[in-house]
Amino acid sequence: MNTLRKETGMPPKPQSCCTPTTNACKLCTPLGACLAFRGFEGCVPFLHGSQGCATYIRRYLISHFNEPIDIASSAFSEQTVVFGGKSNLTDGLFNVIRQYRPAMIGIATTCLAETIGDDVGMYLSEFRKEYGALDGMPELVPVSTPAYAGTHAEGFWCAVRAAAETLAVRESPDDDLIGICPGMVSPADIRHLHEILRAFHLRYILFPDYADTLDGASWDDYLPLPPGGTPLKQMRRLGDAARLIAFSVFMPAHIQPGESLAKTFGTQTENMPLPMGIAATDRLMQRFSELGGLSIPASFKAERARLVDAYVDGHKVTAGKRVAVFGDADFVVPMTAFLREIGLIPVLCACGGRAPAFAAVLRDAVDALPEEVEIRDQVDFSDIEETVTALKPDLLVGSSKGYTMSRRLGIPLLRAGFPIHDRVDGARLLHLGYRGAQQYFDRICNLLIEHEQNRSPVAYAYM
Repeated sequence: MNTLRKETGMPPKPQSCCTPTTNACKLCTPLGACLAFRGFEGCVPFLHGSQGCATYIRRYLISHFNEPIDIASSAFSEQTVVFGGKSNLTDGLFNVIRQYRPAMIGIATTCLAETIGDDVGMYLSEFRKEYGALDGMPELVPVSTPAYAGTHAEGFWCAVRAAAETLAVRESPDDDLIGICPGMVSPADIRHLHEILRAFHLRYILFPDYADTLDGASWDDYLPLPPGGTPLKQMRRLGDAARLIAFSVFMPAHIQPGESLAKTFGTQTENMPLPMGIAATDRLMQRFSELGGLSIPASFKAERARLVDAYVDGHKVTAGKRVAVFGDADFVVPMTAFLREIGLIPVLCACGGRAPAFAAVLRDAVDALPEEVEIRDQVDFSDIEETVTALKPDLLVGSSKGYTMSRRLGIPLLRAGFPIHDRVDGARLLHLGYRGAQQYFDRICNLLIEHEQNRSPVAYAYM
C-alpha cells in the first residue's frame, strides 16, 4: 500500500495510535494538516471528505487564533461514499482555483475518504495531466491524514513533509542555507525564531510560517488569501539547503521532512527539542552561534541575565510545588524540563498520542526528574483527571481542554500549547527562548500567588 501511495504521489499513512477514549487528549489528524498548510504563501487547505469535517476544524482553529480561516471541502454525500469522490474532488479544486486563485492547494484526506479507499494521489495525477496547462494552475500537495490513524501533531508534520517533497528541487546547492521546521508552535514563537535567526545572520528557510496568516493585522476588506506564509520560491530552494533543523524529538522519521530531503538531496538533518527555559535555549543559541560563526548577541545575553535574576526573585513561589503536564509529547518534554528548572516537581507527564519512547526520552531530557512521577502516553482526560485526583498537584499545565478538570478539582490551570480556546491570546503566547521562559515564569508565579490569595482568609496579608 505504501508503495502504491509513493507511485501516485501520496506519502505513507501515519501509524495508528487509536485507543478508546472518553475525552481525547488530542485532536484529529487533518486538523494539524490544515494548520500546517496555512503556513505556506497563497495556500488554501482542502479536505477531501464531508463538509462537517471542514466546519469542525475551522471552528477549532478560529477559536484558538481568532482569525478568519477558510477550509475548502469536496463535500461528500451518500452517493460519493458509494461511487467514490473523484468527481467531487475535481469540482472542488476547480471551485477553489476560480474563487481564490491560490498558489497552492493542500489536499488532506479525512476518515471517510480513507475508509472507502479513494486514491487521491491517482486523482490528482489525472487532474494534472488533463488540466495542468490551464492558466493559474496551483501547486497541488496531497497528504494522507485519516483521523483514526494519528493525532493533530502527526497530521501537521505529515503535511509539512508532503509540502517539502512536492515543492523542493535542487538547482544550486548552498552550504550556508538552512531549513528550519519549528513544528506546532505559536505565531509569536515563529516571529521570535525569525528574530533569533536574523541576529546570527543565518540564511534560512523557515516552514511552515503562519506568523502573519494566523495572527495578522485587521483588514479594511476581506482577503480570501491572507498575506504571509513561507514563499513557495523559498520552498523550491529547500533542495539546495545543506541542513535541516526540526524541533521535534518524537515524530517518526517517515513523517518528518528531514528523512525525505536526506534521501533525495543528501540534506543533513538535526532534531532538537523546543527551546523552552534557560538550558534548552542555551543549547539553541550555541548551535546557531556555531552555524553562523558569530558570538551570541549581547541582547540575548541580557535577556538571559534578567531571566536568571527573575528565577532568584521568584524561587520561593515555585520551589517544591507539584505540577501535572499534559499535551503533545513534543510539547510535554521541553515544558517539563523548564518546570523542573524553576523548581516545580512533576508528578504527572501525559500525552494523548502514541509515543513508545516517551518515558525514556523524558527521563533523559529532564534533570532530577522524580522516580515516582507518572509518565503516560495514549491517555484521555478521564485518565488524566483520575490520576490528578489521586496525586493532588498544585498546578496543571496544558491546553484549555483541561479547564473542566481544573475547575472541578480546584487546581489552577496554566494554559499552554494548543488549543487555547477560552482565552484571547492563544496566537500570542510565547513559549520559546529566554523571553518565552520569562513570560511563563511570571505567569506561573502569579497564578500560584493568586490561588493562595483566593484560598487565604487574610488574602494579600498572608504574604
